[in-house]
Amino acid sequence: MNMKKNGGFKVGIFVLGPVLLAVLSIATHADAEILYFMDLNKRTVSEIKTFGGFSTFGGINNAGQVVGGATTPEGGHYAFLTGPSGQGIRNLGSLGGNFSRALGINDSGEVVGFADTATGARRAFMTGPNGVGMRDLGTLGRDQSVAEGINNTGQVVGYTQTDTQTGSDAHAFITGPGGEGIRDLDGTSGGATNYAFAINDAGQVLGLSVTSGGDFVSFITGPNGAGTVVLGTFGGRGDVATDINASGQVAGGAGITGPNGMGMTTLGTLGASGTDVTDAEGLNDAGQVVGSSSTSAGATHAFVTGPDGAGMTDLNSLDFLPEGVLLTAAMDINNAGQIIATGVPEPESYLMLLAGLGMVVFAARRKRPLA
Repeated sequence: MNMKKNGGFKVGIFVLGPVLLAVLSIATHADAEILYFMDLNKRTVSEIKTFGGFSTFGGINNAGQVVGGATTPEGGHYAFLTGPSGQGIRNLGSLGGNFSRALGINDSGEVVGFADTATGARRAFMTGPNGVGMRDLGTLGRDQSVAEGINNTGQVVGYTQTDTQTGSDAHAFITGPGGEGIRDLDGTSGGATNYAFAINDAGQVLGLSVTSGGDFVSFITGPNGAGTVVLGTFGGRGDVATDINASGQVAGGAGITGPNGMGMTTLGTLGASGTDVTDAEGLNDAGQVVGSSSTSAGATHAFVTGPDGAGMTDLNSLDFLPEGVLLTAAMDINNAGQIIATGVPEPESYLMLLAGLGMVVFAARRKRPLA
C-alpha cells in the first residue's frame, strides 16, 4: 500500500484516453458490484455503504480510512471519505462542479483526486487532514490535471494534460511537502507522454511512460522524484506496475519486484494455467500483494499473498466470508492487513438477478409500438 489509488486501477479513468485505458485493462465496474472492507486479523468483512449509487475505490490508509467516488441520488458524483476501519462516510464536495473523485489518501487523512470546477474544468485537488477543505493544485499551464497519490509528507503526484479525449501530451508532476510547488516530473523514461500514479514516503514515484513509438514502459524514480529506473515486464493481464511500497517494491500484472524495483518474482495464479490471468492491484510494506486471478474453472477471484508475494490465497476460501458473496478483485491492502475488495452476489443469486432484469426489459419492449 502506498498512499494512493484508484477504483479498478490507480488512475483517473475519466481523464485517460481510450487507448491507454485498454492497455491498462481498466474496466468500469458493473452496478451489481459492491465495495467490501476486510480485516484479516479480526476476521471480519463488512460492506462499505456509500451514497446509494455507483461507487469506485480510490485508496486506503493505515487507519483503514477509505476514499473513492460515488453517485448521489440527485445525480452528482462526489469524492468520499470513511472513518477508520471503513466505518461511516462523508461527501468531500468538489471545486464548484457536480463531479469529484478521490484517488489517494495518506495517514493524516489528506486526500487527493480530481474534481470539476464551476466552469467545467477538471483539476487535481488536495484536502487538509481528515478530508477537510479542498484546494486546486494547478495544471502546469495545461487544461486538466489529476492527482493520483500522496505520501505522509504531503508530496502529491499525478499528471496534467491538454486533451481529455485522447490523453495526448500528458505530463507527470510531483509537488513538494504539503502539496506546494507543483513541477513537471523530469526523466520519465524518455516518453513523450507520461503519468505518475503513486509515491512512497521516500519520494520514489511510480509511473508509466508512453514513448514516441507507442510503447508502454513502467518506471520508478529515486527519492523526491530524481532519476528513473525502467522496470521489467510484469506479465499478467495488464503487464504494468500498479503499486509501490516503502522499500520501493513494485507490484503489477503477475509480478512483484524486490526493493527499489530490482528483480522480478512471478506471483502465480489461483489454479489457471499461464501467467496472463493474474492482475496485482496493491501491496503493503511487508510485500503482501492483493489483486485478482483466475481459478482452474476460469472464474475470476480476489487473492492475497504472503510477505514478498509468496503464496496466493483465494479470499473466497476464508471461512469468515459472508454467505452469498463472491469477491472478484482485491484492490489494496494496508499494513494492518485490512483489504478493500469488490464483490458480486454468488453466481446463483446473480443469475437470478439478471433473469429478473431480463424479464423487465422484455416487458418494456412488449409495450413499444410496432415499427
